[in-house]
Amino acid sequence: MQTKNIKAFGTEAAEAPLQTLDIQRRAVLAHDVEIEILYCGICHSDLHSARNEWHGTIYPIVPGHEIVGRVTKVGDHVKHFKVGDLAGVGCMVDSCRECEHCKNDLEQFCDQGSILTFNSPDAHLGGQTFGGYSQSIVVDENYVLHISDKLDLAGVAPLLCAGITTYSPLKHWNVGPGQKVGIVGIGGLGHMGIKLAKAMGAHVVVFTTSLSKTEDAKRLGADEVVLSTDPEQMAKHAKSLNFILDCVSAEHNIDAYLNLLKVDGTLTLVGAPMEPLPVTSFSLILGRRSFAGSAIGGIAETQEMLDFCAEHNITADIELIGVDEVNNAYERLLKGDIKYRFVIDMASLK
Repeated sequence: MQTKNIKAFGTEAAEAPLQTLDIQRRAVLAHDVEIEILYCGICHSDLHSARNEWHGTIYPIVPGHEIVGRVTKVGDHVKHFKVGDLAGVGCMVDSCRECEHCKNDLEQFCDQGSILTFNSPDAHLGGQTFGGYSQSIVVDENYVLHISDKLDLAGVAPLLCAGITTYSPLKHWNVGPGQKVGIVGIGGLGHMGIKLAKAMGAHVVVFTTSLSKTEDAKRLGADEVVLSTDPEQMAKHAKSLNFILDCVSAEHNIDAYLNLLKVDGTLTLVGAPMEPLPVTSFSLILGRRSFAGSAIGGIAETQEMLDFCAEHNITADIELIGVDEVNNAYERLLKGDIKYRFVIDMASLK
């Protein structure tokens, strides 16, 4: 198979900083789209993977699955993209396409495992897939998304992960007008949850451990802000919420939030704490409540989310950086020193 050498930014070892690498992309096949990458968001999973904190990284690794760019070439059988189109790539670049989940537009739950944008087996070139910290990418058109020109493109990039991770559960659990919805945590995920739930018509209550975030939460669209460490403030919302989106990736008290749900209410976890979260049985039983989890959405739902965001003028709050700032951005990410997502200007990769 023909290949093309391009520049990327990645690492060859868990303890090594990211640096410029040369990688290969496949030549465009009949159903492929080649995309010049303009912007790539930084997700916390990039850091986990680069440093092998999830114990599955194969090196060298080029992270990045929040990709926005412009189509530069299409295969002979491509039907839905043309050269010059804006396009995006999220967390997946392929799946088996034959299992019940793939056939139901739930490729993220593919029985054989979806092929992730980076650090997944590359069926074309062998080795592993390389992600969006790079000059370009080649992806089958069925896993490429249309990007609106109505929005700031850098701000769109995090929608490909943070946006769909929060949109999917809000949509699945039918969040909308007349509902009181809680968002736990104001970070990369939480700030998107606030914007999306508000745009869906819900009354949005944000729970935070920091009073200093009150004004920012309201700027993002919160109707109310609750200091979760204050028992009196928490008690005022007991049995009042239809749905809670929990975006916290650290250990925290799930029972405290379950008890805020109405009968038949659901708390859905999209944060990923490394330690188990204990739950008292009566927090669920006495209100017929549900404690659920959610990942990203499928390709069709991701396109739906992008269209929804274009209609409602929603992008992520970002800090735009060059590739030479990525290692420092990782350190700042660990400290929570970002409001609320880093995005790399890939034009800085020379």
